[in-house]
Amino acid sequence: MNLQERVDVLVVGAGFAGLAAVAKILADDPGADVVVIERASDVGGTWRDNTYPGCACDVPTSLYSFSFAPSPEWSHTFARQPELFDYLRSVVERLHLKDRIVTNCELQSAIWDESTKRWTVQTTNGATSARVLIAATGALSTPKIPDVPGIDTFEGTVFHSATWNHEHDLTDERVAVIGTGASAVQFVPEIVDRAQRLTVFQRTPAWVIPRLDRTIGRLERALYERIPATHRAVRAVIYGYREAYVTVLADNPWMLPAVKAFAKLNLRRQVKNPATRAALTPDYAPGCKRLLLSNDWLPTLDRPDVDLVTSGLASVTENGVVEASGRHHQVDTIIFATGFTPTEPPVSHLLRGNDGRTLAQHWGGSPQAHRGTTVAGFPNLFLMYGPNTNLGHSSIVYMLESQANYLVSALNAMKTRGIAAVEVVESAQRQHNSWVDAELEGTVWNAGGCSSWYLDANGRNSTMWPTYTFRFRSMTREFDLANYRIVSDAPDSDTLDSDNEVVSA
Repeated sequence: MNLQERVDVLVVGAGFAGLAAVAKILADDPGADVVVIERASDVGGTWRDNTYPGCACDVPTSLYSFSFAPSPEWSHTFARQPELFDYLRSVVERLHLKDRIVTNCELQSAIWDESTKRWTVQTTNGATSARVLIAATGALSTPKIPDVPGIDTFEGTVFHSATWNHEHDLTDERVAVIGTGASAVQFVPEIVDRAQRLTVFQRTPAWVIPRLDRTIGRLERALYERIPATHRAVRAVIYGYREAYVTVLADNPWMLPAVKAFAKLNLRRQVKNPATRAALTPDYAPGCKRLLLSNDWLPTLDRPDVDLVTSGLASVTENGVVEASGRHHQVDTIIFATGFTPTEPPVSHLLRGNDGRTLAQHWGGSPQAHRGTTVAGFPNLFLMYGPNTNLGHSSIVYMLESQANYLVSALNAMKTRGIAAVEVVESAQRQHNSWVDAELEGTVWNAGGCSSWYLDANGRNSTMWPTYTFRFRSMTREFDLANYRIVSDAPDSDTLDSDNEVVSA
């Protein structure tokens, strides 16, 4: 599909977020003029890009999938990356979305034009104009590689786990892994038998609990296919028990010592070396940083051919890495498992609102939005997976579907009332974020005693949703038009205030 010069609704990104948006829009109005642009050659987002060994979901897949596009074909309770990638491609086919998606088309800029009440959009495939812009680029889409002294002098191979170099053979190599987060715990056990030696750099240890994964047999899959209600029931049960996590992580943090005791027992059982065990024991509450699910990460770090470095990476030489203590390790390959930039999304530098400033400039290092979706100063812009919509307990797909419902409700309100543009008023955005901040105050994500990627440059938690997901679903069920500045679609373009009364013409 070629990019049109003018569209009604433009979605940026074709991962879970973008597909949720376009699917919900078309389900509500099959004739809607909606187009998706995707910078890569295929859909899939993070599940297309992250192909490192062992890559898998850490939320049960019956819940980590669209409610409107269930699949009875999952082979494991926690699906692997190839299955999730195939699933998203199958959703495109099943819902006939292919003709709506322009691939190899990267957003370069989007500027709100107050005179036309439209977004002027520049892409690598040319320019277009859109009445409504939906930024669905994801919070975990751009790898973060630290600026390490000497990295340019290294004569070996360097790559990030999110851009895995499959052409490079790690067999009998000395490999340095920088980072011990959610990606590393999956790929390190997968490569340890191939490598001659692994040197793993840990900045902060993480709490690790077992991943209760199992193979889903043919009979169970057949049951889900022939009686879909059984699969929906499983999804409901998983949703219920995952929501119960909030009771501990947010509402009753005094219960966290029980989680800590369980995690320490798991650590003692899997790591025999006392020194290694001590190095792997966090000094903060479980859940403050992301709880890691793994059955083989801890035993891998206890192996004699694995070095765990806790003093930090100081520099890189031509043939190795130097830890902060001064010790030099000769390595052939460096793999960065250093995560992404969730509090500084690259798309925020490409969007300019009605005052000419970028979204990043508006945020000043601390992303904020109304209900995680709209931002004052940016009319007709909707963010998917926006500020304070990330979860520490459940499926982000549930949140994305909630946001998609909200934007569909907004589109309907604009259509039925002849509205050209809506912009959330700053007071409503401020009130919402004050509530979020207050709700987060006593949670483990804010008060757990750690410094995590949930916190932005200003020290604010601009990442996590503070409570139950059903509260977010309720909050986004209907578009709250009263909290928006409204511009009429009439020729004189009357401007309405938040009570929907004409205030200027």
